[in-house]
Amino acid sequence: MKLKKKVMQTQFVRVIYPIDGGRITLRAEENWDSNIEANSIRENGCVSEFQIETERPYFYFKPVLLRDGIAIWSRGENFLAVTTSSAPLEIHPHFREDAHCSVCELMPPLASSSGAQHRFRVFLPPGYYENTLKKYPVLYMHDGHNLFFKEEAFVGNTWRTDEVLNVLDKMNAIEEVIVVGIHPNDRMIEYTSPGYEDYDRFLVEMLKPFIDAKYRTLAGPSNTAVMGSSLGGVVSFYVGWQWSEVFGKIACLSSTFTTRTICCSACRPNPKEKLRFTSTAAGPATTTKLPAA
Repeated sequence: MKLKKKVMQTQFVRVIYPIDGGRITLRAEENWDSNIEANSIRENGCVSEFQIETERPYFYFKPVLLRDGIAIWSRGENFLAVTTSSAPLEIHPHFREDAHCSVCELMPPLASSSGAQHRFRVFLPPGYYENTLKKYPVLYMHDGHNLFFKEEAFVGNTWRTDEVLNVLDKMNAIEEVIVVGIHPNDRMIEYTSPGYEDYDRFLVEMLKPFIDAKYRTLAGPSNTAVMGSSLGGVVSFYVGWQWSEVFGKIACLSSTFTTRTICCSACRPNPKEKLRFTSTAAGPATTTKLPAA
């Protein structure tokens, strides 16, 4: 019987980190005690590029900072490399202890064009202040008082947003993201017609420019999402539909669509070709890339 020849796969890994002394290596699951040295180092040592040959379709690895004879492992879970992808894997590790969100700060209120004051919190993922070379996608979430802290949440039940993000990160299921949680003043007004017209202008004209100026964000629509539940899902749909050049992804959870909450006639003459829309009710979530009407 003729044995099938093993096929070697090549995985390119690019590690970006503002190094100040020492060098970056990789360690992989084939031998966690052995350093894999970079094939090239650029940008004053801040970009280390690796070319890894393997027979496996995927493997787990971690960056290691070698400094003064000490191996400092990157924080968080192992990274996953899928060798069937031809694109280089680009990662931005951090090495200092910061197991949870580094900041979940309640910011000073911003005013909309009508003068309404809006409070909001900003969640920054672990490593934000250490690895200053990384930019992040941004998720804007309504009902911001329910996202993080029991003392702010309705009847003390939060959405455990930081915990969920941590689990998804461990699964290598998502890219780390900045979350902006906007506190409502009166959700029955701001999240329904016609109040959401002033609210969405606040998001686009005031809040998003503020966030993009203050933090290291990926500002394009493909990296900007809006999400909400119940009436928050309604206003997410409206904001995303009206401003698809700003918000490229929408998540509407258990949304309460009624004749009061949304005017479908506003949607029909404005087909969207590049808007990704996720909606959930009692069953599984569905994700749709909306076609032109």
